[in-house]
Amino acid sequence: MAKAPQMLVVPARDNPWDMALRQFNRAADLLPLKRGIRDFLGFPHRELTVHFPVQRDDGSVQVFTGYRVHHSSVLGPTKGGIRYAPQVDLDEVRALAMWMTWKCALMHLPYGGAKGGVAVDPLTLSRAELEHLTRRYTTEISVVIGPQRDIPAPDVGTNDQIMAWIMDTYSMHAGHSVPAVVTGKPVSIGGSAGRREATGRGVMITAREAARRWELPFARAHVVVQGFGNVGSVAAALLHDQGCRIIGVSDIYGGVVNPDGLDPRAVLRHVQDTGRVSGYRGGDAIGNDALLEQPCDMLVPAAIEGQITGANAPRVKARLIVEGANGPTTPDADEILNARGILVVPDILANAGGVIVSYFEWVQDLSSLFWSEDEINARLEPIMVGAFDRVAATAREREVDLRTAAMVNAVQRVADALMTRGIYP
Repeated sequence: MAKAPQMLVVPARDNPWDMALRQFNRAADLLPLKRGIRDFLGFPHRELTVHFPVQRDDGSVQVFTGYRVHHSSVLGPTKGGIRYAPQVDLDEVRALAMWMTWKCALMHLPYGGAKGGVAVDPLTLSRAELEHLTRRYTTEISVVIGPQRDIPAPDVGTNDQIMAWIMDTYSMHAGHSVPAVVTGKPVSIGGSAGRREATGRGVMITAREAARRWELPFARAHVVVQGFGNVGSVAAALLHDQGCRIIGVSDIYGGVVNPDGLDPRAVLRHVQDTGRVSGYRGGDAIGNDALLEQPCDMLVPAAIEGQITGANAPRVKARLIVEGANGPTTPDADEILNARGILVVPDILANAGGVIVSYFEWVQDLSSLFWSEDEINARLEPIMVGAFDRVAATAREREVDLRTAAMVNAVQRVADALMTRGIYP
């Protein structure tokens, strides 16, 4: 048998790819996987790196680097967002693509995992420059995307307008409109009702289910949300509607805290007016690091990966952590939190509402038949609850934490599909 790929050796340092491999290896150790199957599942199937020029408004030309990684296509076409952020690199995109594979498998969606990104701070670009960058990046990755091959979606630093530009660029090359090439689009061009709120709604549903099963506070729970972007702001508002008290929120610039509670929709209006949470007069200023250590019943890390680490996990005071972001908790932190009895609802379960409704959008685009927001939400709920029930049952049966239970379910599903399909040729 061929020697295992070198990328499966996990270096000592923490980065997203190391985190993803450590999580995978922990689950794989609990499963009867053949060595070659384990190696295949632990390594990205396809990686594309592109360097492309963009003309700036002042006439200068700047070269940007972008990526698109397909981790697995065993269960179907690959699915995953596109991220615009300065720290984007190949290891981050690899990790995010792997997590997408497990997330789609856990939700029983007919997708594999993919992810893409460009190393850029979108706030430094004008609208015209952002459109030029998006259209050029789309052209560069068009060799690997398509409605039956790989379907992008929004992620950190991207939104429905950027998805519209991707869809339009791909359609211009195809010579006809191809709405199913991307999800997270505006409703006016084939987007789905309820898509923007879906990830945050899934966070609320899994938080509710975790609180119910483990008899933790929910209706009057004190909640802290780190990362008040699309996911965090929606999760905060929906949890507020369920009777939770949102006592702290933050974004990249800082946050606010108020033990008596914040109105998340008022905070959102402030963010829309000023571009940041800081400065909101309904609470006291607080930094992101301090916010993660704020006493609360529930912590929702909804920013980026690697926020709860071995260094700060001993000081986290939440009883329940529900991961709105991808990879916000490092493996070292997981060990500390588990030892302290803090329940963690993992990202591939908690934030899967977005990819579920992306699947609904894709199905609607392919069939040219669209559902109402009430229909979307009614379809989302049982999928999220069913997945939670499966993970909780596995955790109980195997006496493992929820992340390991979720990973065991997901990896087993992909491995079973791979063995059923067989190894080509």
